[in-house]
Amino acid sequence: MPLVVQKYGGTSVGDLDRIANVAKKVAACKDQGNEVVVVVSAMAGETDRLIDLAKRIDATPNESELDVLLATGEQVTVALLAITLESMGYKAKSYLGWQIPLRTDSAFGAARVTDVGREAIMADLAEGRIVIVAGFQGVDETDRITTLGRGGSDTSAVAVAAGLKADRCEIFTDVDGVYTTDPNITSKARKIHKIAYEEMLEMASLGAKVLYIRAVEFAMRHQVPVVVRSSFNDNEGTLVTEEHPDMEKESVSAVTCNTKEAKITLSGVADRPGIASQIFSMLSDANVVVDMIIQNSSADGKTDISFTVPEASLEKSLAICEDIKNKLGAEAVTGSNDIAKVSIIGLGMRSHTGVAAKMFTTLAEEGINIEMISTSEIKISCVIRKKYAELAVRALHDAFELDKVRR
Repeated sequence: MPLVVQKYGGTSVGDLDRIANVAKKVAACKDQGNEVVVVVSAMAGETDRLIDLAKRIDATPNESELDVLLATGEQVTVALLAITLESMGYKAKSYLGWQIPLRTDSAFGAARVTDVGREAIMADLAEGRIVIVAGFQGVDETDRITTLGRGGSDTSAVAVAAGLKADRCEIFTDVDGVYTTDPNITSKARKIHKIAYEEMLEMASLGAKVLYIRAVEFAMRHQVPVVVRSSFNDNEGTLVTEEHPDMEKESVSAVTCNTKEAKITLSGVADRPGIASQIFSMLSDANVVVDMIIQNSSADGKTDISFTVPEASLEKSLAICEDIKNKLGAEAVTGSNDIAKVSIIGLGMRSHTGVAAKMFTTLAEEGINIEMISTSEIKISCVIRKKYAELAVRALHDAFELDKVRR
């Protein structure tokens, strides 16, 4: 029998009616002759409610104890779904992360999966049960409960699928697939029916919210076919899979936009070997994630270094950079969150020429100035003013004719 892992997010299990809807979908998959494992999130808003409770006591609660608290959200959902399926006449059994066990490291709040137990789940499947697993949570080597951070249930689902060698992993969410861009920005956005892991990884890292980057990384590393589908309709979704030669026929397959970025500039830094290392080592030591970097040297032996960080890290990063400025004798530190990063992604960039020129020309024709540029083999990103973000997305979507996507 084919083994299918399905994942349902917080919106999909937001109340008892929605849990009943999920149960019907799970039952239908079982009736089609599949072995089924279901991974669920906490009910919508529950994790935020629990975090708020903890922070009413302590603004910076103990991370390990916070994970114990947050893991209770999924415990409610797995039990309710199991009870619902049992009431429908199906044999079902729920598991918490520590019961599988889903092993992780000890990075509380952002743990990484190291191993997935197979024995208990496979035994239940052999007896005809539908197995329901709490997403977002695991257990470390000392048997302390951990949580996997943002997108943790997606990561749980892909990890379980990889560990069980499932035939596919279906991620059910509130959208019915991966689109050429955000449909809220342009009505011309079109669903992509098949996308490569590498393209999806770039999209996830550049602001697309359909799948989280760690889940895509896991799927790509273990070659798990992932289907993104809606839990509210039966429309065909998007298959995230290994690269196929046909995927390079189009130069660009998607446009993304991230408005949750900030830019920092250190001006008048001494232009000598090791300066960049000192700057970014101090930021790294403070767990600041740095993305795009530009360095401009001048004839007077000084250099300006600009880089982007998540908007949420701006204040902390500015404080660190003030310390760096004083230690290195730099002239000034400036920061702004009035930026956006717009990107184009496509496997076809490897074999098509003129893609960058077309992107830059399109933005210029709209009067949009480019402040920073970064590239990879299948991606080009530009930092622009935030107020032009949606205009840039629409213009690029039109320029590359993504409304005519053929896959």
